[in-house]
Order: sequence, then structure tokens, then C-alpha cells
Amino acid sequence: MARLDAKLDKAYEGKPFEDLADAPVAALQGISEGDAQHLRDAFNIVTVRDLGTNKFFQWAQAIAKLAE
Repeated sequence: MARLDAKLDKAYEGKPFEDLADAPVAALQGISEGDAQHLRDAFNIVTVRDLGTNKFFQWAQAIAKLAE
């Protein structure tokens, strides 16, 4: 979990995965509240789970992997 904690805002470090999945995307280090608002407006992404399961992000990740 320590490696994952480095990718989270301090308030979310040590939380169970179930809680992290339902946390706002701003819980991820590097995503500001403004960034979170843009994700909400553009893709209706509110939670970390929404981000991880968004079809556009999944498609892009698959394409990037296949290109390796």
C-alpha cells in the first residue's frame, strides 16, 4: 500500500480500496479540483472508479499497450 499512498493526496493514504474507488478524482495526486471539474464537465467523471472505468480512457490505454 505504501507505493499506492505516494499516488494519493495525504487525506486518502491508507484507505481501503473500496473507499478509494468511490473517492473524488482529486484524491489522486496531481489532479486539482479544477481538473476534477473539467473531467466532470467533459466526461461525467466524478470518482476514481469513474475514471478507471471510463470507456474512452480504457480504449486509449488498450491502443497504447498494443502499440508497444
